[in-house]
Amino acid sequence: MIEQRLSEQRGVGDHGWLNSRHTFSFANYWDPKQAGFSDLLVINDDRVAKGRGFGAHPHSNMEIISYVLEGALEHKDSMGTGSVIVPGDVQLMSAGSGVTHSEFNHSGTEGVHFLQIWVVPAEKNSPPGYQQISVSEADKRGNLRLIISPEGENGALRVRQDIRIYAGLFQGDEQQAITLPDDRYAYIHVARGSVRVNGLQFNAGDGARVRDEKTLSFSHGEGAEVLLFDLRPNEVNHPTR
Repeated sequence: MIEQRLSEQRGVGDHGWLNSRHTFSFANYWDPKQAGFSDLLVINDDRVAKGRGFGAHPHSNMEIISYVLEGALEHKDSMGTGSVIVPGDVQLMSAGSGVTHSEFNHSGTEGVHFLQIWVVPAEKNSPPGYQQISVSEADKRGNLRLIISPEGENGALRVRQDIRIYAGLFQGDEQQAITLPDDRYAYIHVARGSVRVNGLQFNAGDGARVRDEKTLSFSHGEGAEVLLFDLRPNEVNHPTR
């Protein structure tokens, strides 16, 4: 079963310098039916104005992923890490026992558009950590490329949970079918463009909970950038308040 959640059904956070769309309950947006899915807690579609950002603030016991779509995002943290991530880069910060970090638009002239994704870890109070990779457009073109996994195989970032995240780009005749392991859930998020999944139309910002599906077929893309989450079959909500 593919349970779609359309872009306009998401929560809204408009703070002037930050325009955000919340797939799941977050901050002032609260819907008990949207308190995450399996171990996937947050997908925030964030647009940050030039020269603005999130000041230093603490986190613990969360796997926090940043996926940049446009512009450049500057990261600093209490582990001494400093970096700028651009489209194609994937950042994973394991907050573990506690970390303070900031995320700012690196540009003083252009906005930055990125996805902020939170995953609930399988272990608590582990040492914090930081990882980053760059994935080429060619690796994602017409293909769902593994970018995050528990084992970190094939150059993927290593996450502290039984979750696998794939990224793909689809245009025109490009297509791919992916077989889900038995007894697994999935979540689809279309970051931009449009694509069909098992014949269903998805547009930018649309997502879907997936249960009891053996195969997911991606096709008919129009400038589509897609994230696919392979998840444990866990129905426990993780409220953010």
